[in-house]
Amino acid sequence: MCGRFALALGADDCQIAFPTFVFPDDVAPRYNIAPGQSIVAIANTGEHRADHFKWGLVPAWAKDPKIGNKMINARGETLSEKPAFRSAYKKRRCIVPLTGFYEWQKQPDGKGKVPMYIAMKSGAPFAMAGLWETWRTPEGDAVRSCTLITTEPNALMRTIHNRMPVILPPDAWDIWLSPGEQATDVLQPLLAPYPAEAMTAHPVSTRVNIPANDDLECLKPAWPPEVPKLF
Repeated sequence: MCGRFALALGADDCQIAFPTFVFPDDVAPRYNIAPGQSIVAIANTGEHRADHFKWGLVPAWAKDPKIGNKMINARGETLSEKPAFRSAYKKRRCIVPLTGFYEWQKQPDGKGKVPMYIAMKSGAPFAMAGLWETWRTPEGDAVRSCTLITTEPNALMRTIHNRMPVILPPDAWDIWLSPGEQATDVLQPLLAPYPAEAMTAHPVSTRVNIPANDDLECLKPAWPPEVPKLF
């Protein structure tokens, strides 16, 4: 799964890193983004504009928006089958910019987990694949939400967890963000593990376990004695 990530860039730096999209001025660096919070995403509306979405998909037909708490991730292999995702998969796709994500690695002795920060070796920002929806309150107010798509792990992630987010290379963005309905046989090949050789990972402090800790300290390497320096 993907349950925490960082976008350690403000609006100006996002604009430089993703020049084909327009970012709102209120985008600020985030280092420990958690489910249920507002995240920045670019929806396939044809406008190439980033906006704020709640992390946790609430389908338009949902009676209770709390369903979004269980919809932070969607398995790429079953998007066409699940009622909560299949319509959005065909019609409402998005990408989510980030500078890295977190996953918790089980220790060999089974007595705990070490948080790991995973990013590009180049240090460059990148983008995850997602789906978005608009749900309306009984009063008619619109709530926009999204989910992140996961896939099988690559060789690096396999040492940490059994899933990883779908990372889309820039040459796949136009296909994924094509407005309107898109055939699933065009989309499905994009939902593959990202090349492991382009990625890196390191342990970080357990302070990232608390969403309120949202600062640069969350990203800094921490080498507990029980974790060998493999990355």
